[in-house]
Amino acid sequence: MPSNAGRQIVFINAAHFLTHYSLLILPTAVLVMARPGGEFGSDYGPVLALATAMFVLYGVGSLPQGWLAARVGRKALMVAFCIGTGASLIAAGLVSTPFGLAASLGFAGLFAAIYHPIGTAMLVEAAGATPGKSIGVNGVFGNFGVASAPIVTAFLAGQYGWRAAFIAPGLFGIILGLMWWREKTPDHSAHFASRPFPSIPSFLVRRAVIVLLAVAVVSGLVFNAFTLLLPKLMEERLAGDATLLPLIGTLAFLVTICGAITQFSVGRLIDRTTLRRLFMPLAMILAPALAALSFAQGWLVLPLAGIAAAVIFGQVTVNETMTARYISPALRAKMYSVRFFVGFLGSAAAAPLVAFLHERTGNLTAVTLVLAACALITLGCAFFFPHRPEELKPELWEAKAVPAE
Repeated sequence: MPSNAGRQIVFINAAHFLTHYSLLILPTAVLVMARPGGEFGSDYGPVLALATAMFVLYGVGSLPQGWLAARVGRKALMVAFCIGTGASLIAAGLVSTPFGLAASLGFAGLFAAIYHPIGTAMLVEAAGATPGKSIGVNGVFGNFGVASAPIVTAFLAGQYGWRAAFIAPGLFGIILGLMWWREKTPDHSAHFASRPFPSIPSFLVRRAVIVLLAVAVVSGLVFNAFTLLLPKLMEERLAGDATLLPLIGTLAFLVTICGAITQFSVGRLIDRTTLRRLFMPLAMILAPALAALSFAQGWLVLPLAGIAAAVIFGQVTVNETMTARYISPALRAKMYSVRFFVGFLGSAAAAPLVAFLHERTGNLTAVTLVLAACALITLGCAFFFPHRPEELKPELWEAKAVPAE
């Protein structure tokens, strides 16, 4: 039987799945919802843009989570996340007007904003001294949320209508929240008392934080835009017809599975090497892959999209471990709040960016080129991030003199 900490990690992983799944229901459901005479109009771009409030509140809502956790507790916030997100998704499946859908999705984004600042901090504490593997596995669950959303939404929308595509995961969220509410929260204070966080030189902490926040903005935009446009990309370049919804969902699933494999692999490696050693090769691959994807046609789209997904998701594991290695446990929830707030400001721009450029150009070439340009900024950040052997042996930070690079 899993330990109390092990069960906690199971709940955190399930919540990560729900977070990313809930954010990506509309990009596939819109292929059914956008039709002549439909409640929400007949054009892809305007219906997709109804998710804008969801992603804005997903970003803005993350900022106060560290403050709220200090007052109401992390477990209470996570239970509120599950039940609130679930109820909002059910509401989205019951509305019949564009305003109602936008408002319901907005509330879903507001509750979903709880997960990353609080859930990630809880995960790092529950994982102990080597969080990289747990962060990698947690990333896989989030990735499966991203990967499953297109294929499950396609199935539910095709078989039972688009409303079922929102209501079914909403019920899952409420059940998960009720189960978590009954679970006892483990106390990790003894672990941190026995392993005090090292005194890292302030100039290195500042440098790491600068890179972390800069990458958060860019990667937030790239991550969200890529996952939003993927179903439409599969339709335009491969399926050719929105009526082939199950095929579109399956292709999007196959692409994002590449990200899951990379996240698991990076998670296994990250406790054995410095962060920049993993960050650099991932950053070097992303821009060329996205640039090539901009013009690819036919089945060549699949491997290129798979490479892009692998790098995008692999970077998430590296970025989350940055905070665990350079920020003390007492400040992590607040730092995760700031980091995800900054990151999701970038991600909030994804839905209107994809909708606007697709409406103006009629395809996704311009969008993927913009993402390739953003990936070059990530590469610059990788060069600037600290490369310190002390990351692997924290006791070395206690040396009297830590020379600058």
